[in-house]
Amino acid sequence: MYKRRNAVIASAGLFVLTLAIMLFSTGVGESNISTDTVLAILLSPITGQTPFWSVGDQTIIMDIRLPRILLGALVGISLALSGAALQSLFKNPMADPFILGISNGAALGATIVFVYGSTWIFSFYSLPAMAFIFGLATIFLVYYVARVGNTVPVNTLLLSGIAISALFSAVNSFIMFTGGQNLQQIMFWTMGGLSGRGWDYVWIMLPFSIAGIIIMLYLSRQLNAMMFGEESAQYLGIEVEKLKKILLVTTALITSAAVSVSGIIGFVGLIIPHIVRLLTGPDHRILIPVSVFAGAIFIVVADMLARIIIAPAELPLGVITALCGAPFFLYLLRSKRGEL
Repeated sequence: MYKRRNAVIASAGLFVLTLAIMLFSTGVGESNISTDTVLAILLSPITGQTPFWSVGDQTIIMDIRLPRILLGALVGISLALSGAALQSLFKNPMADPFILGISNGAALGATIVFVYGSTWIFSFYSLPAMAFIFGLATIFLVYYVARVGNTVPVNTLLLSGIAISALFSAVNSFIMFTGGQNLQQIMFWTMGGLSGRGWDYVWIMLPFSIAGIIIMLYLSRQLNAMMFGEESAQYLGIEVEKLKKILLVTTALITSAAVSVSGIIGFVGLIIPHIVRLLTGPDHRILIPVSVFAGAIFIVVADMLARIIIAPAELPLGVITALCGAPFFLYLLRSKRGEL
């Protein structure tokens, strides 16, 4: 009861903080708009307030920045959830959504589109669609390679992911080298970013993020049991192999969806669950909801910095997440190393 109350209080506080940061971030950019004006624009369909802002400000807020910030929050949520689940599954704090090769698989799909052009099936959405398909196919290939009979040893799964990730990285480099075109676009995409993403990308990402949150919250007690080892979890009545499959499919779906709409944004799935675990402890009933909000906040703030540091140009989002995440992670690691 005590932990549940703490989880509710922490989640409520972080929910309010997330909304406040998203509201502030919506007004920040090459053209700064006050928070009061942003709030008035966002609430105008409800309040019916007479506009005191320009049409340009409304267009910037409603059509450019708001979908971008919402998408960033959804991507942060998905990557943080995946990291929390995989670190528990592998019992390895260095595990993250990309260690199973999903990012390199998605990057291969994106590179094929950049080099050989869009497919007629997906048309405008060829890039996110191919990235999603290749990312998802990668996890199924990793699972197939690692499977031994009806079981999937965790260590074999991890090594299979590393090997297939390296293979896809090599194929990706070969295509880029021999293709000889659009290299700048490919490199920018692989460094991650939310520039130019509109509402259509938000609607693509939204169902995956919501499904990921629901599934991970539902599995939080089983993830707690997995911390004591597979045998102990089985004694508690948990179907370990079934749980592994559900976790792998869920993390593959939400990570592939995130990569397909934002490119490769590293470090989120690694540091956010780890930082939250250092601050709140390993109980997944608290870890999962706090990671959701922490992941959203991290990406929204990082994207805001990417927009303003060298404005009017824009930094790749993956550069910001690495520059911000690595020092903070090292600080926490050293300051709390006695508690690990």
